[in-house]
Amino acid sequence: MTVQPSFPYLECASCGYHEPLEHPPEACPQCGEGWFDVVYDYDHVARIWPDALQGRPWGMWRYRELLPLLDARHCVTMGEGGTPLLPAANLGIMMGCPHIYFKDERQGPTGSFKDRQASLSMSVMKEMGVSEAVVASTGNVAIAYSAYSSLAGIKLWAFLTSLVPPEKMREVAIYGSEVVKVTGTYDQTKEVAAEFANRQSIFRDRGIRSFAARESMKTVAFEAAEQLAGLLGAERAAEGEPPWRAPDWYVQAVSGGMGPVGVWKGYEELLDMGLVDKMPKLACIQAEGCAPMVHSFRKGLEVAEPVLNPRTRIITLATGSPGPAYIFLANVIREHGGVFEAVSDEETFRAVRVMAELDGVSMERAAGVAFAGLFKLISKGVIQRDEIVIVNCSGHTFPVEKHLLGDEWAREIQAPGEDGLLGSLEGLDRGVDRVAILEDDPNAALLLRRILQARGDYEIFEARDGRSGLEMIRREQPDVILLDLMMPEMDGFEVLEAIEADERLRSIPVVVVTAKELTSSEKNRLGDQIEMLLEKGDFTDQDLLHQVLDVLE
Repeated sequence: MTVQPSFPYLECASCGYHEPLEHPPEACPQCGEGWFDVVYDYDHVARIWPDALQGRPWGMWRYRELLPLLDARHCVTMGEGGTPLLPAANLGIMMGCPHIYFKDERQGPTGSFKDRQASLSMSVMKEMGVSEAVVASTGNVAIAYSAYSSLAGIKLWAFLTSLVPPEKMREVAIYGSEVVKVTGTYDQTKEVAAEFANRQSIFRDRGIRSFAARESMKTVAFEAAEQLAGLLGAERAAEGEPPWRAPDWYVQAVSGGMGPVGVWKGYEELLDMGLVDKMPKLACIQAEGCAPMVHSFRKGLEVAEPVLNPRTRIITLATGSPGPAYIFLANVIREHGGVFEAVSDEETFRAVRVMAELDGVSMERAAGVAFAGLFKLISKGVIQRDEIVIVNCSGHTFPVEKHLLGDEWAREIQAPGEDGLLGSLEGLDRGVDRVAILEDDPNAALLLRRILQARGDYEIFEARDGRSGLEMIRREQPDVILLDLMMPEMDGFEVLEAIEADERLRSIPVVVVTAKELTSSEKNRLGDQIEMLLEKGDFTDQDLLHQVLDVLE
């Protein structure tokens, strides 16, 4: 008999195998599948939320009891979530639909609903001790992950199809991520990214198969249910009804399908806890030129038939092979109602203009797909005009000026051809400079790491005291050492003396970075053993970078 782990725990969606959240496996050891759901103590949460939520600010971490992070100290947040649920008042008047609302995810830190995913995913990575990660993206995920990885101190490799607009690529690059442009489709880009991560032994974000990414999307449902109850307060029936409200329809543009999958679980949890009284119907909208879910569902297929050559200008939705999300969503729609629908690029651009002109809402093309789908479903009579509808206005991104980055802000490789993945990845094999950081202050070490990672590809080793730092230097033989002077066990002066006494180490250049105000005798003690002395607070990241480059050369 299997003993159930303590809450929260992971449960294999295929066979029900349980695994503690502390040690998430990539695949189920019992059946080999890779989709894990997170199970929480819903009775406990239902008891505490009525009082606990009243004193908490708006934001996705308001619902932390139903998010898979064990230690709040690992939370990586920039105030994501808490986006408003707004009535599309003029659109509603025009279409005769008084209850159209949109979740304005444009207001996130990087301008899209993927900020939620980035916040939770980076928090879980930080809790797992990840220091370097790989992600494949059509734009918004890479932008959000880049911003949050910068805050988390995690080096990010962002693989994007070369079809992604240059503005989005520049925004990824501005955060210091390594941008890799792949000349090929998004599905080919994912394949290249996966092989690179495997060859370099780097943690890879697994997209829809990542429980953290899916769990983050629940918070859209949590917020919307609370907000909708407030907006419809005057129309609530007698006492005894659940305090929150689910809409009749939830509408979202889909590519890989993660958003609706997570939102559906969010409403399921609210229903289980008695906070809402029904589940919404899902409307999953795709671009006509890349609509594998729509076409597969209409054919009655259990597994999605991939689109090999996407033909749409909505590049962020050009996922030809949606994988397990289709299986999940198709089952939901068959059992609970809902629809898959496709819209043309022209219908999308028209919807973008309509929303800007009617309700003053400028949005990205992917959000325009959702609204174009809404228009089509209302005109077909699938969505009734008196039903309550929430549309995910998924994002709005802003261009980054070219002159901020210079010319060499991305690497470019070809998608796999006759030479296969190994040939495509040859240009990414890294001749990396190795840097050792000896710094007892984690925040100072993080700053040094980020300065280096944002400007180049370095393999970085860290130690928090002089004794373990010296052992690390002897073991790793770095190309340059960044050394703090005030450290436990052995201070920086003693480390320098040990380096000077070791014939194998004395040629390694040392840059001292210290907050200590040195006396004349201390400066004399350093003598010619170091390449440069940088005092914290008195140097810029350019100073540090130039000094590291100088000593490496």
